Amino acid sequence: MLTLCILGFLNEVPLHAYDLRARISGLSGHVRPVSDGALYPAIKRLEVAGHLTRHTEPGERATPRQVLTLTESGRAEFMRRLREPADLEITDRNSFFILLAFLGQLPDPADQARVLRRRLAFMDEPGSYFYEDGRPLRVRDMTDRFRRGMLQLADATSKADRAWLKRTVGELEGDS
Repeated sequence: MLTLCILGFLNEVPLHAYDLRARISGLSGHVRPVSDGALYPAIKRLEVAGHLTRHTEPGERATPRQVLTLTESGRAEFMRRLREPADLEITDRNSFFILLAFLGQLPDPADQARVLRRRLAFMDEPGSYFYEDGRPLRVRDMTDRFRRGMLQLADATSKADRAWLKRTVGELEGDS
């Protein structure tokens, strides 16, 4: 998800690594704080792959700033990642939210709808946090109030998610 964040924010505007880190932290920091030990190697990998470049600009004070800019190769990789998200980016709620933050940059509404339909298909599969004899346990199966609470919250969230996904897919398919 860090790579998607880097590509996505740089697709919007060239940034200094410090500003990039602040934007990433604002988007996902409450879930997964971004350390310099993760950010700078990821930037270097993208630079080596030809997906971004650095150039020096005068700093606000005396120190020059290294500004990161997405290349055409980086834009193509970013669009590919949006059109073809990894399974984890569809199934993991936090990863999906990162994907959603940038999905509007994918220009084709049909491609956007296809991504949302994948999430909807995943959400329509039976699942739970708890299983017994290979079957997912539901709220009515729970005797522990806290586990029951987890499932009630998850059910309410899933209903809201499904409603938004169905409505948005319908709107996108109308735009296509």
